[in-house]
Amino acid sequence: MPRWNRKKKPQAKDETPNSTNPAVLPSDNLTAVGSLRAVSSNPSDAINYAELDPAELRKLAKQHAEFGPLGDPSHLYKSEHPGGEIPDPVLDEPPYFIALTTYISFLVLIFLGHFHDYFAKWFLSHTYRHLRPQNGYASLYSDFESFYTRRLKQRINDCFERPTTGVPGRYITLLDQTSEDNLHFQLTGTTTDTLNLSSYNYLGFAQSEGPCSDYAEETIRRDGISMAGSCSEAGTSKLHLEVENQIARFVGKESAVVYSMGFVTNATIFPALVGRGCLILSDELNHASIRFGARLSGAAIQVFAHNNMADLEKRLREAISQGQPRTHRPWKKILVTVEGLFSMEGTMCNLPRILELKKRYKFHLFVDEAHSIGAVGPHGRGVCDYFKVDPAEVDILMGTFTKSFGANGGYIAADKAIIDKVRVTNAGQVFGEAPAPSVLAQIYSSLRLIADEDPLHPGQGIERVQRLAFNSRYLRLGLKRLGFIVYGHDDSPIVPLMLYNPAKMPAFSHEMLRRKISVVVVTYPATPLELSRARFCVSAAHTKDDLDRILRVCDEIGDALELKYSTGVAGGLRDPPSDEDLKGGRKTIEPPRWNIEEVIERGTRDAKLPLY
Repeated sequence: MPRWNRKKKPQAKDETPNSTNPAVLPSDNLTAVGSLRAVSSNPSDAINYAELDPAELRKLAKQHAEFGPLGDPSHLYKSEHPGGEIPDPVLDEPPYFIALTTYISFLVLIFLGHFHDYFAKWFLSHTYRHLRPQNGYASLYSDFESFYTRRLKQRINDCFERPTTGVPGRYITLLDQTSEDNLHFQLTGTTTDTLNLSSYNYLGFAQSEGPCSDYAEETIRRDGISMAGSCSEAGTSKLHLEVENQIARFVGKESAVVYSMGFVTNATIFPALVGRGCLILSDELNHASIRFGARLSGAAIQVFAHNNMADLEKRLREAISQGQPRTHRPWKKILVTVEGLFSMEGTMCNLPRILELKKRYKFHLFVDEAHSIGAVGPHGRGVCDYFKVDPAEVDILMGTFTKSFGANGGYIAADKAIIDKVRVTNAGQVFGEAPAPSVLAQIYSSLRLIADEDPLHPGQGIERVQRLAFNSRYLRLGLKRLGFIVYGHDDSPIVPLMLYNPAKMPAFSHEMLRRKISVVVVTYPATPLELSRARFCVSAAHTKDDLDRILRVCDEIGDALELKYSTGVAGGLRDPPSDEDLKGGRKTIEPPRWNIEEVIERGTRDAKLPLY
């Protein structure tokens, strides 16, 4: 894998993205927009830029750089499941040659890494002295523990070590930097405005202007910047209680408790729910915070295959019939934990099927909605809303405010008896700091907008939810039709585009950055070693023009890097494979891919059709 140690050319101050719509201009590019008019769902709301003075034009460009205007009412979609079980996504596979060369590439990298370590250990003693025995004492680090970071990740560090400034909205501003070794970086003093596909700003509430930020500023002036205490002491304010009541009503539960950090929510909730003699059945792709909290609880842990209801049922039957190991006593509790939307795969949990098993086997259900709350469902209320399921059927709903709400922290929502117990036994509540007043204000105002309870801005939150649903389906369908392998369900705002080969991760990231688009590339340990990918995080702040630009760029880069591995079995191509074309689940002929103009021309209509 090449090191890709390219020095970036400083950006010219008058350089702008390629677009004829002034709404996509970053805040520092405000020259010569003429009399172009922004597209709006209401023609009377169109803006004549020629009539604006430079100060107003600069302010409007800043707003549009954070949240783009709606191009047309057809760019809205209501995210909901038609009924029944959600079908499992058809996972396309790359050609065997791609899989083989991916494994060979990693083997070569690992061999070269160990080769370099062996000689560096003895000839570069100053730089790698931590790898050598020191006066009879064990090394602080072993070569195995730090090998991947030093010999594989360091080669692509510049794909991750990109500092930013400003709002992570529709555009994000990167601080340009250079490096000679991909380990030490120096800022150049220039910045680059890039289209942002790397932030969890699903509904675009992470703005510096607007009703949420105004209310947060007002709260800071009134209540200060910190509660300076834990929730169990002097840290619970009136606004804190209002937020807890608001989130309980929003998700359809009796009561809720709010935390100041999302990771801590999961890390501390499990010891308050289960302990020794209890069993946790966890999806194999659950987040690290769930795994961490489950281990702290002291309960036994078993893992079932991702979204595999047959494997879950098998483990439930075995757990109930066999009981605890050695003693065979019944488990005190059986808790099944899943995520509403899995952040690396873009898949949703099969909630209807899980609830069927729950009625049969009488276990407790914990659903982590960190990525699904606010992002899916016709009203943005998560997977229960999406599947038209009564939230009372789910024992515990967990979520975070870091994604859709543009804030930080997390919550647990459940029956009042459970929440009352959590308040006095959960370490995150007893010892953790209370959320800051400004954060609570951001949560409260964004919740009211999504729930359409703000009389000053009616319909704004629901429009954002529907824009996100359309953008997610439009981009996913377009990438499939271009021939890329894309994981996840149709309505997921997380769109993983599979890269596989390790050398194509930095190549894809750099080519996107060269075209002023920020993306995240992901590999081991967040994913299996051979399933490297680029993860697009779609936002309601994006316009259809932005998505068309992304599709054009991906089409160009996909051809250059030969990333179009799709065989067509996952849908999105011109015609489904016939029986004659199938052989062992794989197409035997070249799939009829769409060209980019066809994708854009038919995308708005077809994105609203069932894709599976």
